[in-house]
Amino acid sequence: MSIDLQDRTPAASVRAALSDRLLASDQAAAIELPASHQAAVLVALRERDGTLSTLLTRRHHNLPRHAGEISFPGGRREPGDASLIATALREAYEEIGLPASEVAILGALEPIPTVVSDHAVYPFVGLIPATFAYRANPAEVESVLEVELSELERVHSRSPLRRGPISIRADSYVIGDAVIWGATARMLQDLLARLALSRQPGS
Repeated sequence: MSIDLQDRTPAASVRAALSDRLLASDQAAAIELPASHQAAVLVALRERDGTLSTLLTRRHHNLPRHAGEISFPGGRREPGDASLIATALREAYEEIGLPASEVAILGALEPIPTVVSDHAVYPFVGLIPATFAYRANPAEVESVLEVELSELERVHSRSPLRRGPISIRADSYVIGDAVIWGATARMLQDLLARLALSRQPGS
């Protein structure tokens, strides 16, 4: 059964509906993956008029890794980060100006290993205020995309993608000129499946 946010009061009921379908944050953080580095991202959701949307960033084209790609706010865990959640919240503040105090962490998605950059990426899902006004850090982020989850479900495909000389078949989402693929697409597919807005992976 899919989540129906219509006719709900925004705060506690939305949190309960979402958190029941996610991994507990500490459970997810305890999952060990074979990778040289740990990273965390924030899957920031907001509810307006019964519609859920999420915030994604287009990484700056001058960055040394994953330049120009679409991703959730996030990055590598630093020694001063008390936890992986702290990493996700710190990065969200640095990249889009989202204060940690404005985020209600609801749970987590399955962590994902990345082959090319050799990271274990831990996605944490948080509810943010409908009134939050993001601001992109120009050193890291070219633009911020806010996309409704129902729109992501509509544009989901599993078709060949060409990355340089390689063609691979993978989950992808095309929003305008933005192509979401790779680890971010896999996280989105996990999220949509958990909210019953998509088929379970492999079904």
